Amino acid sequence: MDKRLYKMMGAALATSLWLAPVSVQAAHIDFDRHSHESASQTAVHHERQTTAKAQQTAKAVQAEPSWYWLGSDDKYSKYFDPASVVITASVVTDRGKVPTEIKVWTKTTYSYGGAQETLEAYGLSSKFPDPNQLAYSTAQLVIKPQYRTIQYAAEHFYNKNGEIIWSKADPKAVEKEINSQQFDEDFYAAAVDQAFHQNVEKERVTAKNRWLTVFDVTTTDGVRTHIKADTSTMRMHGENLVFWQWQETKDHSGQVREIKFLKMAVNLPQATEKAIAGKYWTPAEGWKSLEAAIDGQYRMVTPNSPEYKYIVELRHYVENNYAWVHRYSLE
Repeated sequence: MDKRLYKMMGAALATSLWLAPVSVQAAHIDFDRHSHESASQTAVHHERQTTAKAQQTAKAVQAEPSWYWLGSDDKYSKYFDPASVVITASVVTDRGKVPTEIKVWTKTTYSYGGAQETLEAYGLSSKFPDPNQLAYSTAQLVIKPQYRTIQYAAEHFYNKNGEIIWSKADPKAVEKEINSQQFDEDFYAAAVDQAFHQNVEKERVTAKNRWLTVFDVTTTDGVRTHIKADTSTMRMHGENLVFWQWQETKDHSGQVREIKFLKMAVNLPQATEKAIAGKYWTPAEGWKSLEAAIDGQYRMVTPNSPEYKYIVELRHYVENNYAWVHRYSLE
């Protein structure tokens, strides 16, 4: 179940404590909106076929799932079924078989506000005007641990009587990368830990030292830039350390002037870096995509520059956490 950032995220971040990038709950996105009255007969027919297939897949999860609670807030409660975790693809390495694809069934229950947010995001508010019609949902996720991605192969919405009110099956669903701003992070961590017979993903996601300060500098005019790297997302791809980072810039009065949430690739031996994806926030414009500004080119970080401390900190972390950054590696 893909989730958006809260609509008020930008305003909340601007008034938050210095660099506190916590997980943000939000509503569903990335699925076709089937409730439009103007849909063609072809689209309606396609939806009926899709719904029928999806409802068939629901039978498996309805059998006798053993839901394990992962967490709750005032809108959502999240669960997964440990017995439903299966490894569907793996690669043989020198260390034995390494899973490359995992499937799991998850469950989400909703408060009134959570159901309202979800139905609006799915474009289903006109079909289900009363949020109380949505009590809970189940979903089958396809996970690729080497890339921290998930796909929603199937989803089912239920009323309080356990009856399916909406379904979708999409074996070719778009992959989404998991980071700190995704609702699905708990699902991802639980399923991967179950598949690998461990608890390290969940521990790292909830660790107090999850966010590593890699750069902190204040200019002579009082402008401060602070960057933290999310260690839960760190993994080595060849010589590149790939991870998500959170960067805040404050003016001399302590007001947040901009925030960048970036996926980075840093070539540690060469001391070069590039942004792969990300978003940018300002008080005037809120959140904007950085896709158009990212050119995919590496930038050299020179040893005599203040930014070189950034490279040193990352090298130090990798040296002291070799097993973690190489987890699930196929190299």
